[in-house]
Amino acid sequence: MTTSATSAPAARKPSKSEGLKERSNYLREPVATELLQETTHFTEEGIQILKFHGSYQQDNRDNRVKGQEKDYQFMLRTRNPGGFVPPQLYLTLDKLSEEYGNHTLRVTTRQGFQLHGVLKKNLKAVFSSIIKNMGSTLGACGDLNRNVMAPPAPYKNRPEYEYALKYANNVADLLTPQTGGYYEIWLDGEKAISAEEDPAVKAARQSNGNGTTFDDKEEPIYGQHYMPRKFKCSVTVPGDNSVDLYSQDLSLVVFTNEAGELEGFNVFAGGGLGRTHNKEETFARVADEICYVAKDDVYDLVKAIVATQRDFGDRTDRRHARLKYLINDKGVKWFQEKVAEYFGKPLAAFKPLPEWKYIDFLGWHEQGDGKLFLGISVENGRVKDEGSFQLKTALREIVQKHNLPMLVTPHQNILIYDISPDIKQEIQSILARCGIQGETAIDPLVRYAMACPAMPTCGLAITESERVIPSILERIRVLLTKVGLENEHFVVRMTGCPNGCARPYMAELGFVGSFQESYQIWLGGSPAQTRLAKPIEEKLHVNDFEAFLEPIFVYFKQKRQLSESFGDFCDRVGLESIRQFVTNYQSADSMTTEINELEVTSSNDDGNETAAAGKVRRRISVRDEIYNELKEEAARQGKPITQLATEAISTYLNKIKEEA
Repeated sequence: MTTSATSAPAARKPSKSEGLKERSNYLREPVATELLQETTHFTEEGIQILKFHGSYQQDNRDNRVKGQEKDYQFMLRTRNPGGFVPPQLYLTLDKLSEEYGNHTLRVTTRQGFQLHGVLKKNLKAVFSSIIKNMGSTLGACGDLNRNVMAPPAPYKNRPEYEYALKYANNVADLLTPQTGGYYEIWLDGEKAISAEEDPAVKAARQSNGNGTTFDDKEEPIYGQHYMPRKFKCSVTVPGDNSVDLYSQDLSLVVFTNEAGELEGFNVFAGGGLGRTHNKEETFARVADEICYVAKDDVYDLVKAIVATQRDFGDRTDRRHARLKYLINDKGVKWFQEKVAEYFGKPLAAFKPLPEWKYIDFLGWHEQGDGKLFLGISVENGRVKDEGSFQLKTALREIVQKHNLPMLVTPHQNILIYDISPDIKQEIQSILARCGIQGETAIDPLVRYAMACPAMPTCGLAITESERVIPSILERIRVLLTKVGLENEHFVVRMTGCPNGCARPYMAELGFVGSFQESYQIWLGGSPAQTRLAKPIEEKLHVNDFEAFLEPIFVYFKQKRQLSESFGDFCDRVGLESIRQFVTNYQSADSMTTEINELEVTSSNDDGNETAAAGKVRRRISVRDEIYNELKEEAARQGKPITQLATEAISTYLNKIKEEA
């Protein structure tokens, strides 16, 4: 007997957003009506429903003038499963950014593009152009499944990567809203030509053996209320954590046999990073290991997890509505049992996995079919032309001339692929002419850093992020050089608010905007993004970064283990130990200069010095001027500075004893 999905009864009143979704007629209103009005902006209801279509209403805070209307503009976000961007779509986005936007494009941390600065009167032209040129924005925002991520690696000789990209696209298709409202509004009802959907995906969307779908609904999986909040998915391969899988609501890990044939997937669930300052009931959380699923059952398993969150997620409090809170409150065992009910069979045991690594795929690589792909670093994802830096021009020229596809990455970079080896040098020359550095010329601090856009357009931003992180990274590099760590690097991420778009809570050093020009500081994430960082400071002004970070870097230099990363060090020693060191630390600039190690020795009765059993080595500090005098005198006498310092200290101590 086929049953229909039903929502769990709620003891508290649903949030206002639930009413907006119910009244929207499957995401049509009030967007359709307000779009026709000669205004510069939408109402609050319109703003919320517009998000499902892939657009946020914003205003440029740099242009605010008291007593005047805000400078309203719109950001559109594309939905590109696995980061795939066909050349036709990229050139369309490039053109739209010049005609209707702010002349830049921005690669997102979920492998899409954002187009900023669009006016309300131009929205329909921009939406329709994207849709007609092999693109979509549907579901890039809103309370439903967002863009599905996958490793940006177009290998043709590594089937696991091909499966990851394929299933990222199929899961995206499975969970794409089915409402006709999107095409009615932006294409006047004409549905754009798109790639043929996998028949297995279509069948899975309609099947309803255990209440995972609604009968006779325009939205068979979501229903009229969609999800309680955003839902984020990724698909990856064992060992490759380029997708930040622990931060996702749902992640699938491809398993193949020795012949390279797909067998199934490991399943993670319950990750999520958004939180609110001073609201301890909100928190970042890493995903849990849930189960293993055979390939033939994967779509049913995905639907079972979505249905569990859809029906039991908190619809009364949007701050508590993500899947991570449901699993945290109910427990992993409860979640597994509930998913199994929707799935219709017991869940299989999770399979062992190798150690995770972060890979960014920058530089030139062989695809495995005789062609090449090239990973280009895009600082903070901003594709622009600025002075001698002409990235936007370079990409346009390469794509126009050679009709090459792209994969945009979870780290806000761009990969161009299917490159014939005979045009490699030409592409390299274009990049060089346009001032684009290769990956080896980029400071690793910059290479592995991320920041959200924040000011001036993001309505949630408390302070700056993208516009200040270049100078912050420069200051960190100067500070590392000062303390003798000039070759050190680690993962730095910055956001202008606590919502976590650039995933700062997984970074080794995270900056989270908490007040004007002030940030919460997080330490201890891992280089492979498998562990949450922890907050060590709640509100640090940007001018105080050096004073705060210097003792932490010094402590790291003194006490790190062999090859230990900064994040692993902070996690091992703990925040209390770091705080204690910071409290007792005095800067070398103002107080002392450390000199070479002095051996503690003992003397025999005959006066000959011998190393004490179990030789101990100590370090002492002296003021700058004393150190310089010691150094000069040691050079004059031809003695090691440690010997001269030991003799001087010994003479002084003997004199003190004699006087006593």
